[in-house]
Amino acid sequence: MIHLGLPDNPHDRAMRDHLHPADWQPPVPVDRYNLVVLGGGPAGLIAALGAAGMGGKVALVERDLLGGDCLVAGCVPSKAVLRAAHAAHAVRDAARFGVTAGAVDVDFAAAMDRMRQIRASIAPHDSASRLKQAGVDVFLGTARFGGAEVVDVHNDAGEVTSLRFARAMIATGARAALPPIPGLDTVGAHTNETLFDLTTLPRRLTVVGAGVIGCEMAQAFARLGSQVALIDMADRVLPREEPDASEIVRAQLVLDGVALHLGASVAGFERDGTDRVTLLGDGQRLAADEVLVALGRRANLDLDLKMAGVQHTKHGVTVDDYLRTTNPSVYAAGDVIGQAAFTHAADHHARIVVRNALFFGRARVSKLIIPRVTFTQPEVAAVGLSQADAHAAGLAAYTVPMGETDRGRTDGERVGYARVFTDSAGRIHGATIVSEQAGELLAPITLSMTHGLRLGQLASTIHPYPTRSEVLFKVASAFNRTRLTPRARRWSTWLLGLRR
Repeated sequence: MIHLGLPDNPHDRAMRDHLHPADWQPPVPVDRYNLVVLGGGPAGLIAALGAAGMGGKVALVERDLLGGDCLVAGCVPSKAVLRAAHAAHAVRDAARFGVTAGAVDVDFAAAMDRMRQIRASIAPHDSASRLKQAGVDVFLGTARFGGAEVVDVHNDAGEVTSLRFARAMIATGARAALPPIPGLDTVGAHTNETLFDLTTLPRRLTVVGAGVIGCEMAQAFARLGSQVALIDMADRVLPREEPDASEIVRAQLVLDGVALHLGASVAGFERDGTDRVTLLGDGQRLAADEVLVALGRRANLDLDLKMAGVQHTKHGVTVDDYLRTTNPSVYAAGDVIGQAAFTHAADHHARIVVRNALFFGRARVSKLIIPRVTFTQPEVAAVGLSQADAHAAGLAAYTVPMGETDRGRTDGERVGYARVFTDSAGRIHGATIVSEQAGELLAPITLSMTHGLRLGQLASTIHPYPTRSEVLFKVASAFNRTRLTPRARRWSTWLLGLRR
């Protein structure tokens, strides 16, 4: 993952000047740091700022751009591009609301320029100067462990600066995984790390991988005007989500014009003139102008971990429930540990590390309730147990279609639902919501799970009408109705009969 070679445009130059300034002068290191952070993505930034804010001596090392994938090649640019795509779709879809619009003219270059402007506007928040002002010593270079309590920073001039630490945190993140498929290197395939460098809309785009990134970008580029083919070996899109959610997204992708090739293997790639050809296992040849490979992530582990006695697997750095590695002085957080690879998870991992590493805390990562959202339209938001695991555990499921809410009807939501899994006492163990703004709707469920609230308590909470959140009230009310057993109904009937 090297983003320093960004396209030369005003917005990206401004972003680079904040996140990896060419004239940065490294500080003189102190004799020993309370915390040395390796990696300046979300986890690293939160930990460094938090520890410095508590009065610690903190150093942060970043070889690439501060802000990490989230700002440069992940959450921020992808959502900006999706917003443009959904705006184009809204115009095309307006007729069913009685609004007639002309042909949609997408200015892809303008949409991408807006994305770059947004990145640049956020960059000061993650900048080297902000860290310096907060008391963090920032070193731009490549980090390697030089021992159990030493990190060596190698800069571009070949100079090495040694940082001694009482505690260190590995937060080097992950990069796009490129499978060993024959011919992949001949087609100039994009990953999320280069896709947002495009300035011209590809007439044809092949997307390999129907997970979160694949589905989001397939829908985005289809709505912006590309002919998109989406390939996956699984027999459905978003295979980690429950089948009902997967089917809704699949149907919408088809409506958006995406050609789906599910249950299909990729045998290889080849160039045919200017065409980039994907060869499927069944002999089909899919020609495109660009190829996007979205087949997961691989932890950044090139840190000489053996020098520090830090063990790892192919999935990431090995940590215990306190995020401590096999070296008790070294912790790890974020995507590099190979667990929930979300910015919001990295944020809370970092807070756990600061508490546990510096202040004798005993916070456990297993106690975190971590939601996830796929930002297709409709969105898919989920937390806790999956439908299959909930069923295996004997939990009850309460489901309300979005179309049964009055706001769902007025907004024309023809698909989608909220589903919550509970035990007999109403304790919430998981949920899935498929709808517009499902990620926003999931927050009360995540709050309830985090603080031990029960589903029935949502029914005693007044929800404004008419809003989408009414679906949560309806789900909770469905649970409460199960509390009215035949015996309770006989008792209430008898009592009411006496009071007539």
